[in-house]
Amino acid sequence: MTVSESDRVKADQIKAEANKLFAEKHFPEAIEKYTAAIELNPTVAAYYTNRAFCHLKLEAYGYAISDAEEALKIDPALTKANYRRATANMALGKFKEALKDLRVVSKRAPGDKDAKSKLDECAKIVKRIEFEKAIEHDDRTPSVAETLDVNSIVVESSYDGPKLEEIEDEIQITPDFVSQMIERFKNQKKIHKKYAFAIIVTIWKMMLEAPSLIDVSVPDDGILTVCGDVHGQFYDFINIFETNGYPSDTHAYLFNGDFVDRGSFSVEVILTLFAYKWLYPTRLYLARGNHETDNMNKVYGFEGEVKAKFSEMMFKLFSETFNALPLAHVIGHKILVVHGGLFSKDDVTLDDIRKIDRLGQRQPGTDGLMCELLWSDPQPEPGRGASKRGVGIQFGPDVTKNFLDRNNLDMLIRSHEVKENGYVIEHDGKCVTVFSAPNYCDTVGNKGAYINITPDIKLDYVTFEHVPHPQVRPMQYASQFGGMLGM
Repeated sequence: MTVSESDRVKADQIKAEANKLFAEKHFPEAIEKYTAAIELNPTVAAYYTNRAFCHLKLEAYGYAISDAEEALKIDPALTKANYRRATANMALGKFKEALKDLRVVSKRAPGDKDAKSKLDECAKIVKRIEFEKAIEHDDRTPSVAETLDVNSIVVESSYDGPKLEEIEDEIQITPDFVSQMIERFKNQKKIHKKYAFAIIVTIWKMMLEAPSLIDVSVPDDGILTVCGDVHGQFYDFINIFETNGYPSDTHAYLFNGDFVDRGSFSVEVILTLFAYKWLYPTRLYLARGNHETDNMNKVYGFEGEVKAKFSEMMFKLFSETFNALPLAHVIGHKILVVHGGLFSKDDVTLDDIRKIDRLGQRQPGTDGLMCELLWSDPQPEPGRGASKRGVGIQFGPDVTKNFLDRNNLDMLIRSHEVKENGYVIEHDGKCVTVFSAPNYCDTVGNKGAYINITPDIKLDYVTFEHVPHPQVRPMQYASQFGGMLGM
């Protein structure tokens, strides 16, 4: 392709502007500039790898992979493009694909110790996943939840934290225990492993009995609060309760997935949520997000955090419990709440969601209804588009309207995407995104939001700022790929 000298010069000037915007963390604006540079001169591979880096920062991993591949078409020897593609595939849990690129990177730069260590770690993850798959359906490999004897775990006399009540060998939870546990978590202390195991096993049993889609009603004399992603930001999460009210018989909560990963207090968040679910089983609802999955937990910190604070056995128990989490809720027969979004086909009904065999499927995979519920995103254009994330789809306002009309619903509430003001209303008011992790990863500067819903199904959108937390950085427990994937 022939590019004029004036276009080359202008494109390079625009690229310099984009680089400045990137350094200032204005990623969407930087993408616009890199795109303008590419339109003037599409023959420069670095423009694509730079734009790919922006897409990585915005978690648009599908777009990052596309840009890396365009760069490799222009310059097959551009190692940075392989590295960008490896990073995006790691973020998506596509470890085998990432391993291929990391081998290329390490081969071209044999002296790069960082590249070599990432290659070694990725190879270990791939090997471990293959082993776990081999034993997954082996009847000789019993589940942790089924074999764990919580009552036999001894609580040492030196333990000075809250204790669950034990009546005739039956462990029971109380509001006082939960309050003391929260205060202990605020002080960066753990509860005893016996009580942590008891909380998780109880919720595992509870979730096994739940359908994949749950009908929810607003308390007659109270409200229901819908929260989006909290991502292990414990102090911001607790701030929701402190300013909006704790769960109670008259104040129900629905947390719409992505409780863990990214933030380094994910254990505290999930144990608090599970404890309240035990305490108020019909007033605290939990939906699975795309980060309540093994591949995400391996990369974004939850697995490492659980192992650091408790044990590998406890992580396996969390994994089994996440597999049992419901996938969707319907509020007052009129509002569908899912973590990601809608589907690649037009004829999906609420009954189809109810029939999803989440317990048999366990992990959501890369296609199908379960995957799309957890991964899809709205787009302003009509119809459907390829996912910017590389998993799920993007769906337009017509797709939303058709789905709601077919199922006699008024609105879709979903989460899954950071928003500057904490929430966004799209698709002619029929699709709302709510995100409840303010100043996401300590860097984005966004507000958090939640939605209070009254018994007559009136919605009140509340935004809030982040609060201080101890000097523990996000992704503290992530694999070394955390350095590649941090915001």
